[in-house]
Amino acid sequence: MSAVRRGRPAFLDRRRPWPLCRQCCGLALDMGSTRTRAWIAGRKAILDVPTITFPGAGAAYPIQRGAIVDVPGAAWMLDRLLGDRLPRLSRPLVVVTTPVLDGPLYRERARAAVQVLRPRSVITVPAARAIALAVDADLERPLLVVDIGAHLTEVVLLVDGDVFDARRTALGTADLAGAHTSAEIGEAVTTMITSMLRQDLTPVTADALSRGALLAGGGALRPDIARRLITGLQAPLRAVAAPHTAAVRGAAKILRAAHSHPSHGTASPPGYGPLSR
Repeated sequence: MSAVRRGRPAFLDRRRPWPLCRQCCGLALDMGSTRTRAWIAGRKAILDVPTITFPGAGAAYPIQRGAIVDVPGAAWMLDRLLGDRLPRLSRPLVVVTTPVLDGPLYRERARAAVQVLRPRSVITVPAARAIALAVDADLERPLLVVDIGAHLTEVVLLVDGDVFDARRTALGTADLAGAHTSAEIGEAVTTMITSMLRQDLTPVTADALSRGALLAGGGALRPDIARRLITGLQAPLRAVAAPHTAAVRGAAKILRAAHSHPSHGTASPPGYGPLSR
């Protein structure tokens, strides 16, 4: 189990200027351990495919437990998924969601993998913030986001839209097919939030919990996990609609904001950060 506490980090990781053309091609990406989801600007459907490559006789998984372990494999997967779907000779603006606790290494590897799509610029955003944006959550007050994926579960406390505290465990819904149970996931989340409450000398964690944590990821589709969390935390939960695609939908909102921004150079689109009201 990993944890971090930090104060108001920069949420956008951008190395190139904003595109000058408001109609430029854009792409939102959420690359998970078992599924990769993508949204192309101007289209309604979200592409949803297995995060898998076939380098030889068998299958390989370039992303494991929230970490990109095979950059060339991830690039091959993106090219297979998106290479023929993007406009020819386009230079897309790409928004990529990232686990909160993987830091610079994940962002560096994600940028390297995305280069296969010849991006004009790459923006990274923590998945927890993208989830909050997808549901238009009120970020003027502290917010807890519980993101239960296939192989990774993160609990993130957002204050004014920024990461204030975070915990994670390398356990998810895909592990339920083996020796693990939904009770273990519920207990892990309860333990992480309890630890946050004990270490927080301010009232923000308790305030966020009393409002009800946002429950997202594939785990939000499991009623047994939700019931265990409500019982263990003695607090309400707010299930996100279509929770497995919430992160990519939030990234798509960032993409739309970037494309409509009138400035260029080093300016940021409205709301990043802090989030505009």
